[in-house]
Amino acid sequence: MRIVLSGDRLSLEEVGAAARGGARVEIAAAARERVRAARALVERIAEGDTPAYGINTGFGTLSEVSIPKADLRKLQRNLILSHAAGTGAPLPLPEVRALMLLRANVLAGGYSGIRESTLELLLEMLHRDVIPVIPEKGSVGASGDLAPLAHLALVLIGEGEAFVGGQRLPGREALARSGLQPVVLEAKEGLALVNGTQAMQAVGVLALLEAERCARIADVAAAMTVEGLMGSHKPFLAAVQRIRGHEGQVRVAADLRALLARSEINAAHQDEHCAKVQDPYSLRCVPQVHGAARDALTFVRRTLAIEANAATDNPLVFAQGFEDVDAGTVVSAGNFHGQPVSQALDLLAIACAQLQTISERRVEQLVNPSLSGLPPFLARNSGLNSGFMIAQVTAAALAAESKVLAHPACVDTIPSSAGREDHVSMGMTAAIKARTAVENAGSGLAIELLVAAQALDLRGPLKAGVGAAAAQEVIRRKVPHMEEDRELHRDIAAVREILGEIESVARAAAGLV
Repeated sequence: MRIVLSGDRLSLEEVGAAARGGARVEIAAAARERVRAARALVERIAEGDTPAYGINTGFGTLSEVSIPKADLRKLQRNLILSHAAGTGAPLPLPEVRALMLLRANVLAGGYSGIRESTLELLLEMLHRDVIPVIPEKGSVGASGDLAPLAHLALVLIGEGEAFVGGQRLPGREALARSGLQPVVLEAKEGLALVNGTQAMQAVGVLALLEAERCARIADVAAAMTVEGLMGSHKPFLAAVQRIRGHEGQVRVAADLRALLARSEINAAHQDEHCAKVQDPYSLRCVPQVHGAARDALTFVRRTLAIEANAATDNPLVFAQGFEDVDAGTVVSAGNFHGQPVSQALDLLAIACAQLQTISERRVEQLVNPSLSGLPPFLARNSGLNSGFMIAQVTAAALAAESKVLAHPACVDTIPSSAGREDHVSMGMTAAIKARTAVENAGSGLAIELLVAAQALDLRGPLKAGVGAAAAQEVIRRKVPHMEEDRELHRDIAAVREILGEIESVARAAAGLV
């Protein structure tokens, strides 16, 4: 895939493509001109005697300390070395690739003052898959993700560590093996590399893309469960949704109607043939709950899409003027503060917890014989066989963890930098929580799909609606019907691996794009 960076048009799908590896990234000609103009301004300031934050002064509460011209290079190197204070497991390689692309796009915007050659080295590292080792913990999201971005910058100067061809190597050796040379940072370049929200953004974007898939899969799983429990289709009528008006609810109900179309199971229990008056909320309220999650994800997408193209450096270099900023101005401000992203990623975790808790309740409906009318735990010879008893327990454990993760990080703050950074976003904490909540949701939905497929088998020979039946067929090609107990973790993992196929086949059968 070819991605052209202009600083203002990067899409979340392009971030996802780069994260998978193999993308070819270029810098737009206009962006190169802006980068050069901003760099020329920084160099003029560095040659003068007027204090300018981060160019010829110290950082944070040391911003009043003037730095001699002879030490400006050392100032930038020291910044990278001192700020690389992360701990914990390294970020997964896809997340680091996403981070590298996002940071390059910010630099291409022309408000950072970095040299064109330094930006090109960052992109060459991405092209040659030289992926810095970046510990996932250590950022409070105040001046952006200082520690994670410093670990990225370490490799550019030949320090730190990087993964190359599956090996973890010292930074200088990793560059040399890939035919690259480290840079010597000039005035402001170290600061340009570490101020920004791209670590929380990278983790968050990939989590969002997966969460959006989970939201679509959740509708497929719900449709299968509705059929397995011989639930009513009437709560999904368009008129019901229209008189409430929430967009997500309307969309989910429409998808359910398509997935459930031409159901033999539903036809078999209409009117006088159906003893039920009302279904439980976990079936009846799928449009309301799934729809609320979808609306939340829409908000998260909008926030992350804006942030992907935001100038998050400090100070900001305005080589060109705006209505209230003269050309040639350097402004110290707060675009690096992660609050918008942190708040959105907390909502992402909440949305995934919603999808998971209602899914777990549907699994309980399926395995509980007093609720389903099916054999206990969907085992034909129950007692001798435990069936899917513990599958529901696992779903409950995952849901319980996600409820804890849904507690927001963005409302917490611990002042840092001797009180200069006196309000922080905890954005990286929100991102890591959201990532885990998304992973849990995927596993929880895999359990529901597996259990619902067993229930549909037991409803045979009647067929489910077109989308639900198609999903069942995909599952059965990978996982056979359970006649007697076997290792359930293998079945759960097998379904987890084919979630994308289940979604695409089910939606295609239902005529959904």
